[in-house]
Amino acid sequence: MATIFYDKDADIGLLKGKLIAIIGYGSQGHAHALNLKDSGMDVVVGLHEGSRSAPRAKEAGLKVISVDQAGADADIIMMLVPDQTAKQVYDDSLVKHMKAGKTIMWAHGFNVHYNQVTAPADVDVSMIAPKAPGHMVRQVFTEGSGTPCLVAIAQDASGRARDIALAYSKGIGGTRAGTLLTTFKEETETDLFGEQVVLCGGIAHLMEAAFDTLVEAGYQPESAYFECLHEMKLIVDLMYAGGLKYMRYSISDTAEYGDYKIGPRIVTDETKAEMKKILAEIQNGSFASEWVAENRAGGRANFLAQRRLHADMQIETVGKELRSMMSWLPKVRE
Repeated sequence: MATIFYDKDADIGLLKGKLIAIIGYGSQGHAHALNLKDSGMDVVVGLHEGSRSAPRAKEAGLKVISVDQAGADADIIMMLVPDQTAKQVYDDSLVKHMKAGKTIMWAHGFNVHYNQVTAPADVDVSMIAPKAPGHMVRQVFTEGSGTPCLVAIAQDASGRARDIALAYSKGIGGTRAGTLLTTFKEETETDLFGEQVVLCGGIAHLMEAAFDTLVEAGYQPESAYFECLHEMKLIVDLMYAGGLKYMRYSISDTAEYGDYKIGPRIVTDETKAEMKKILAEIQNGSFASEWVAENRAGGRANFLAQRRLHADMQIETVGKELRSMMSWLPKVRE
């Protein structure tokens, strides 16, 4: 069983007198910065010159400075920029400021685990990773609760790296719900595996294939969209609230029987064998090497070609039309 830390296990006083720099002001960045500010911490936001996020951060009452200045001034630096840009941000603006006594923190272990960023030996390297999107990290904090987090330590130069990380988690509300002890290796490898096999790669391609199968058999694309994509939210919400057992309790007996009877024909022994190969590619670093090379190639041609290909699929064009009929949906950029 995992070791879990709560408010009683964290001393937020360890952050008093320390300047915390949040690098990036996206989904997670805005939540961390505002939650820490509301917890009474001294927080700045580090952004590159001309960042479109700077006005939003300033309007929220946060001090915005350059990433370089944040690296120089801050005692604790939380990296909340995308995986593919973190190394360049670190190399260009932060590495020269990594002095003894500083802490560099991450919300995902990719760059540390795959040795894209290596801090000096006299710097603490830790992770606090909320298991929720940034808007939820912020929302539940303002409501007096918190979202579960993961905590991991890659380098404990000070002897207090875990204590400081837990104090940070308390500052953003993580120890209100519970902060689970893990490692950079475990967080990174399970996160990538879940994204590729289930949450993004697995589900998206299953939906696309099922949609195409119905359309090719002569069914209306609109009907195929409703059955293979739109209704997924209902099922996911049930699982989110009470696990697979609650989902199966809530659906019809016909659907539950189909689950048990047909599911193993879709996810076969061969599928699981392929999952093991994918996990091995994550563990041995070959996926990470491929992704790093794609981003260093200039233009990210393969990645962007796949993005265009999938954006033009019929399931997307039909879905856009149908979503326009659903006034209750949040407005998003499509």
